[in-house]
Amino acid sequence: MSQDGSEDDSQKTARYPLSRLSAKHDLVDVAREIQVADATLGGVTVGKLRVIAEQIKSLQARAAEILDEAKHSSELHRAGCNFQRRPGHVYHLYRRADAALYWSMLSPEEWGTPPDAFEGSYRLELDMSWTPVEDAARRDSIEEPLRRLLAP
Repeated sequence: MSQDGSEDDSQKTARYPLSRLSAKHDLVDVAREIQVADATLGGVTVGKLRVIAEQIKSLQARAAEILDEAKHSSELHRAGCNFQRRPGHVYHLYRRADAALYWSMLSPEEWGTPPDAFEGSYRLELDMSWTPVEDAARRDSIEEPLRRLLAP
């Protein structure tokens, strides 16, 4: 209020009631607060985007691994075979002198002296992928708890 008892002009135009006891709102201080808030938000946003970028790189690497595994499984499915392959069974891969691959039920030990170069032993999985025998135990240890969760 002014000395003559009428309301002060600043009271009439201020959005919020002003008091002599409140801190002064300087335009420079408000601008500085906005600048600090923008910088903080910018830093937080960059941090979140960095996490997403790292996740994208990880997903791209995993996608490349999956494509390589699918290509390898496809090559294994194209190998010659004179019997019906069944999921869960282990088969042995050999390479002839002409570079053709073929499956056998006989391991190198069962052959005694295999007729061709032994390439490895694989287990055919239910999803029709191939797991090298040396990785089968690790795969089973990961999948067994998951199968128990799904069991009725």
